[in-house]
Amino acid sequence: MMLEAVRGLLSHGSRVVVTCSRTGPLVPVLEELGVDVHVTDVPVIRKSMLSPRGMLHLVRTVASSFPRMRRLIQDVGADVVVANTLTLPFWTLAAKSCGLPAIVYVHEAESSLSVAARTLLTAPLRLASGVVFNSETSRQVCRPRSLERRGRVRVVLNGVAGPPATHPARREIEGPARLVFVGRLSPRKGPDLVIDAVSLLREGGVEATADLVGDVFPGYEWYEDELRARVQELDLEECVSFRGFRSPVWGAIGDADLMVVPSRGDESFGNVVIESLLCARPVIVADHTGLREAASGFESAVQVATNSPEALAQGVRRILQDWSHIRDAAALDATAARARLGTERFHGDFSRAVRELDR
Repeated sequence: MMLEAVRGLLSHGSRVVVTCSRTGPLVPVLEELGVDVHVTDVPVIRKSMLSPRGMLHLVRTVASSFPRMRRLIQDVGADVVVANTLTLPFWTLAAKSCGLPAIVYVHEAESSLSVAARTLLTAPLRLASGVVFNSETSRQVCRPRSLERRGRVRVVLNGVAGPPATHPARREIEGPARLVFVGRLSPRKGPDLVIDAVSLLREGGVEATADLVGDVFPGYEWYEDELRARVQELDLEECVSFRGFRSPVWGAIGDADLMVVPSRGDESFGNVVIESLLCARPVIVADHTGLREAASGFESAVQVATNSPEALAQGVRRILQDWSHIRDAAALDATAARARLGTERFHGDFSRAVRELDR
């Protein structure tokens, strides 16, 4: 969403300078947009730092980085500083020390954090000139009451880029129902629930296959090993396929009949839910936090209980039993999703929010 935020600001006449803590794949994309990119090693808040030893290391890092941050702000002639995410609070401090407005763009909803950790993470918001949240879910988790009282909070729902063209799902389900999971292969995202749901469907006489589109974070290879072992244990080698990372994902979604989004952990918003809707594919969504918010108002988004392969399997059955109606609803939802949650709407709303909050 950082990239879309930059596009929005550029499209409405702003000059944008981006600073990154390290180089990466976004840097050339930003440079192609004509953005001046500065790679500056600055501290990023991580959960490992929310301990006495971690805090001591953080203080030392901030002390050495802070002068560089202030110098960069002054050198580029900034009028306003937008800090992307809560984990970069020191840009807010640097902006205030330079006498500039600081706006924080928040797209985290870590309600599972302890009260102490969440309080520490959100404390710098008190110094911000304003906050833009990517969802009501994120706003409710953070609750910057002083900023809310002063009207310094905006909610701008994520804008999701859709496929070049939308093709309806197949008219009749002939052969196995084709499910797709798109996301990081991690316990939090719940691809294991999809595997178990496919097994339950087949045990109940419903033919189904699943493509798992995504990869693991380095260090989580053990989890993919567990997923593959589970597939073998359930004798699903011919039914569940590991497709790896795909970008763009439109082909993978378009090849499926429906998507499954079974995340166990909190989500600030469900971009992948909207990606499915933009492809005119029904989607089964775990009923919690930002996933619920993303799915709200779309008939072809079926919400089911969290952390339950049985609920996922029942959701698939529900869609297949009313396939003709759900397929038509998905086509209508694709049009509604483009209007409500497309990137063009987001660009205008985000740039407008920044202009209102930097005053």
